[in-house]
Amino acid sequence: MNKRILIAAAALMASAAPAFAHLNPQEHGSFAAGFSHPLFGLDHILVMVAVGLWAAQIGGRALWAVPTAFVAMMAVGFALATAGIDLPFVEPAILASVVALGLLVAMAVRLDTAASAAVVGLFALFHGHAHGGELGSAGAMPFAVGFMIATAALHTAGIGLGVMLGRLSGGGTLARVLGGITALAGTALIFG
Repeated sequence: MNKRILIAAAALMASAAPAFAHLNPQEHGSFAAGFSHPLFGLDHILVMVAVGLWAAQIGGRALWAVPTAFVAMMAVGFALATAGIDLPFVEPAILASVVALGLLVAMAVRLDTAASAAVVGLFALFHGHAHGGELGSAGAMPFAVGFMIATAALHTAGIGLGVMLGRLSGGGTLARVLGGITALAGTALIFG
């Protein structure tokens, strides 16, 4: 059974096509371009859902503080990019965030709320910077509002999934398996 799951996961990762995460702002509007961006990139989806899953695993104040820290620091990274302030290693940090957050979920790491928020906040800074660097002809504010709402929605989906799994018998194990799959997918993105 486990072998079949691993083979299916490997086949899915190997068959993944490049993501086209950008709508043309002139055709779709700046808000729509920003909103769609996190929804069409595999790296974005994996990280945003993993943040919600991890927050649900930690529980308590982390349930909302961790995703809120991600969105807030993503806005800071976006502002840095639009101000022309460069960050080193943006793309490698984004890919590392997929693996790291997947591993945090897979290992069910429980840090206190402030430390958890700091971890996701650091990664969010790079995600936001990448959004700012990919702004193109979109209006900065509508684009930013769009990607922040979509990011929060993906976090909420991860929280919902995590809470639901937490209520199921064996759900904690399933959440950890999802974290492992996320880390593996992140590794495939790095080397793919």
